Amino acid sequence: MSKPNYARAKRKTQSLCLSLSLTIRELVPSNFQRRSMASMALSLINGERAVVLLFISRVLFSVPPSLYSEAFALSVLALAGLYIEMSVETLNSLGNFKTRVGASSGILLGAVTLPTVMVSRLIQLSRALLKNEVGVEEFRHLKVQCWLASASCFGILMAMVLWRSDNNKRSFFSRRIGDDKFILSCIILYTVACCLSLSAVSGCGLNAALMLFWVLCHGLGTIKLFEHILLRFPACASFGEALLVATGLVLYFGDIVALTIAKIYGYIISSELVYVRYGLERSEISVIIQGLLLGLLLFPSLYKYILQMAECFLSLAYSEGRTCNEIGRALIFYTSLAITMVIMIPSWMQFVQNFHMNPLLWVFIFVISEPIKRLSLCIYWVGVICASVLRFYNISKNSTVERILLRKYYHLMAVSMFLPALILQPKFLDLAFGAALAVFLALEIIRVWRIWPLGQVVHQFMSAFTDHRDSELLIVSHFSLLLGCALPIWMSSGFNDRPFAPFAGILSLGIGDTMASMVGYKYGVLRWSKTGKKTIEGTAAGITSVLATCSVLLPLLASTGYLLSQHWLSLLLAVTLTGLLEAYTAQLDNAFIPLIFYSLLCL
Repeated sequence: MSKPNYARAKRKTQSLCLSLSLTIRELVPSNFQRRSMASMALSLINGERAVVLLFISRVLFSVPPSLYSEAFALSVLALAGLYIEMSVETLNSLGNFKTRVGASSGILLGAVTLPTVMVSRLIQLSRALLKNEVGVEEFRHLKVQCWLASASCFGILMAMVLWRSDNNKRSFFSRRIGDDKFILSCIILYTVACCLSLSAVSGCGLNAALMLFWVLCHGLGTIKLFEHILLRFPACASFGEALLVATGLVLYFGDIVALTIAKIYGYIISSELVYVRYGLERSEISVIIQGLLLGLLLFPSLYKYILQMAECFLSLAYSEGRTCNEIGRALIFYTSLAITMVIMIPSWMQFVQNFHMNPLLWVFIFVISEPIKRLSLCIYWVGVICASVLRFYNISKNSTVERILLRKYYHLMAVSMFLPALILQPKFLDLAFGAALAVFLALEIIRVWRIWPLGQVVHQFMSAFTDHRDSELLIVSHFSLLLGCALPIWMSSGFNDRPFAPFAGILSLGIGDTMASMVGYKYGVLRWSKTGKKTIEGTAAGITSVLATCSVLLPLLASTGYLLSQHWLSLLLAVTLTGLLEAYTAQLDNAFIPLIFYSLLCL
């Protein structure tokens, strides 16, 4: 090669190497860029999201082959929830809904909680199915319930995609989902998994079509209720909390509607189809609880309609004195409530359950069937409630004790009331939870409507125990504590091979949460985050106290005949994940923590 050609080739090689190095330098991020990307990734996956993803991974790891379609749908739901939560929090595109101040959106946690609980319960029943300890119909029924919960959550996530592009006009069709390829892929994958699974359960033909229609009705109903909660009770809940409440209510009362329709259809047409019979035999206690809660939740709408009719015909709105007006409204309220609870709801109970006597009389006979144990337990509860409430109310009015510590004393009171009853009288405790929740609902309705003469008194009394998560419009703390203790017990009815599962609410709220708050408040130094108040010392104390309580409960449960099959490694993982979620989440922990803990204990 001649010298000119050699020099020309050398210059070309040097220029090529220089351009290649520049290209590589542009493609490979610098140290600063790498640090920025890492910090951005860490900001997207915060502590709450990381713990939730670990929780889902733990459940998916335990799924048997018969539940792969449900596990796949749960994975798609979690990915869609994570994507939408990051999108909403980054763009703040759902700002027209006023959510609770100081809380994160909680969309991922709210979207996966109930479906994951259902999958965990299915895993538990699948073990029993292999041993022929439960019937196939019970397993199929729970499978359908799992898809109803999952589809409801997925429907709300899709509605959020449509809402986020238009803050001023929340039209359901304000944005085409097809514009987002990731969301479109999630819809296709989820729909295919849902159709395949429900077809395997109900077969092809009319049953499959009716089942898919029922799933669609649940999804649309949940979207409507979710929007109603956020608009009717502004700044009372986060997106995740409203999602959990809407999904739970639609699932619970959709079950009542399906049971009622099945009963009506059974009277008209005799059929042996399992879905016409709606699957399962219900216990009297579960029907009574469902009837009480349904009646009280629907009662405000009934009372509002009756009040409008009364004002129209009796001219109460134009009475001369305000006191007379209030007394007239109160008379209408208490009369309507009495008719609803004494006549209408018991009539529905007797229709769907075929009670051989009035349901109220059945409750009375049930209580006195073991008079010494159950009446003694009632007397003990009344004594604990009266002594604790009067004592703590006086402290709250005349002391500088932190409100958060005062509220934790009520958690300890719940432990002292519910733990002995759960061990000795679990069925009676089921009924007592329903009665207590009915009383709380009635008092809250009286407080919100300011019904004379109790409305203002109840409001002043309840305001002494509120915190930043409550509002003037709606006080939810006492509801969440009671439901947090009751739901694991109600869901454990029937087959249960994990002895600590019914205790999930009592252990996580009464023991773990209380010890974490007290120790963290008095001795906590190392905080989990710069902006949060939760400390590592408090979390460690909560985890340790729950494990210690479980070790004490084991011999007590063994002496009462419980089947002990809980693995300590699984228990340790469940307690640890629950403790970490309590430390990181800004959601209403009384609502989420017991369900997460119960789900992990079922595995």
